[in-house]
Amino acid sequence: MTRLDHSRLTDLVQQPHAASLAELVAVLRRELARAQLVNSYDILPHVVTMNSRIKLRKMRSDEELLFTLVYPPAVDAAQGRLSVLSPMGVAVLGCCLGDQFQPGHPTDAASYWVEAILHQPEAIGDWES
Repeated sequence: MTRLDHSRLTDLVQQPHAASLAELVAVLRRELARAQLVNSYDILPHVVTMNSRIKLRKMRSDEELLFTLVYPPAVDAAQGRLSVLSPMGVAVLGCCLGDQFQPGHPTDAASYWVEAILHQPEAIGDWES
């Protein structure tokens, strides 16, 4: 995880949130505690960072998801902008191209894999997004 994303996400989890987000905030807090931090210019281009545009594929299905991972104020479903404070957002942050994961509870049947990272800000020299 980039140091900038870590700093911004740490600020985010310290803010008051609706009770309905408590579990997701706790999961994100745990992810932040175990994250390996790198400078923005050192992050590899195959890692999902904030403001990355990614394509996921549902395992054993033709279903695909395409979205940009954003901070809560920038959420816009019509524009494909998904909050990091969603089950999918928390789960995919920090994943690498080709990684498989399960968003939400471990009892959920749906699994996904990161099929493509279509845009990662750091990969094009944007170290401030």
